Amino acid sequence: MAQIFPFQPYRYTRKAGALDQLVTQPYDKISADMRERYLAQSPYNLVRIILGKPEEGDNESNNVYTRAAAYLDEWIAAGILAREAEPSLYAYFQEFSDPDTGERLVRKGFIGLGQVEDYDARIVHRHEQTLSGPKKDRLQVLRHTRAHFGQIFMLYPDPEAAIDRLLDEAAVSEPLGAVTDEYGAVHRLWRIPAPAVIAEIQRLMSGKKLVIADGHHRYETALTFRNESGMEDARRVMMTFVNMHSPGLRILATHRLVKNLEGFDPGKLVNGLRALGAVTPMSAAQARQRLAREERGSILLGVAMAGEDHVHVLARPRGAGELDVAFLHREVLEAILGIGEEAVREEKYLSYVRGIDAALGEVAERKVQAAFLLQPTKIEEVAEISFGMGVMPQKSTDFYPKLLSGMTIYRLER
Repeated sequence: MAQIFPFQPYRYTRKAGALDQLVTQPYDKISADMRERYLAQSPYNLVRIILGKPEEGDNESNNVYTRAAAYLDEWIAAGILAREAEPSLYAYFQEFSDPDTGERLVRKGFIGLGQVEDYDARIVHRHEQTLSGPKKDRLQVLRHTRAHFGQIFMLYPDPEAAIDRLLDEAAVSEPLGAVTDEYGAVHRLWRIPAPAVIAEIQRLMSGKKLVIADGHHRYETALTFRNESGMEDARRVMMTFVNMHSPGLRILATHRLVKNLEGFDPGKLVNGLRALGAVTPMSAAQARQRLAREERGSILLGVAMAGEDHVHVLARPRGAGELDVAFLHREVLEAILGIGEEAVREEKYLSYVRGIDAALGEVAERKVQAAFLLQPTKIEEVAEISFGMGVMPQKSTDFYPKLLSGMTIYRLER
């Protein structure tokens, strides 16, 4: 089952400056504006490595990937990054407010190395399909730098919270680092150096299966690099492990936006929805309340369209194992609007947004033709699909908050 290992990560030193000026959100959550802000914060901000800016005249010998490798080497040589002296695990706590409810929560996890396993081994389970483009990009970063800068977010089952109690004991001292990110989440890191505690965590994890919460593209990139490089260190990858039964685990809904769809017909869409279940027009506030009730016995879907002042809320009984997001893609986007799997993969007509207010704002400003509002996917649904070797549509889950990149760095030395 799951194999967990302590490691000696590289970490930013005091010479680099304040940690909150150096670490970043995951590469796939960094917009163009965010990249500019990160670049301006510090000459040592990690964005220069994980999402470098293309330059005029880039070629095979000088490009974002070669510059990433050069930055890493330079920063280590200059003492900006330094390797920890002893192998350890690291407690990583994130204190945050639930964006939907305002509830203050703490998500507890630990950072270590995990064995890179083929999916067929049924130890590491995915829940999402991946796209080829991001994997090619991440593979180039890994080939050039031979390092992992962000952790793959892994879930493990521990209803008794035995590991969480060990993490609590490690988190009583002053943290090694503390960062408040741009969304108000507070990230704290503690070293777990005691061999006895590390051994106990390894023992508790040894009988468990893992589910990838975030980082499917990077995990599959690690698989590819393990197979092509033959490096011993490539058999392991940096992960943050979080108990799937943790009260601090939150999944937000990712709403769908449709734009630039030729022949889009609001009347046809509403009629198609009525053929699927009971459709009730509601105000935005009413729709928000209805979707927040978590009616797990029903498929619930809100549809807002440009030029209308209400939301159409579809409700229908939920079939065994049926997911709201899968129902939306199959019965509405494809069957009614004609947006098939290939168009979804290419994001030709579809984009994604967090938060009902943001989705409705896009509709109100007529930037999109329609917004499809979803209930959040439940962790039990993710586990059932994953352990059953199934996959969910793209962007089915939004685990919040994200794990910061740069808190620890795993460099492949051999």
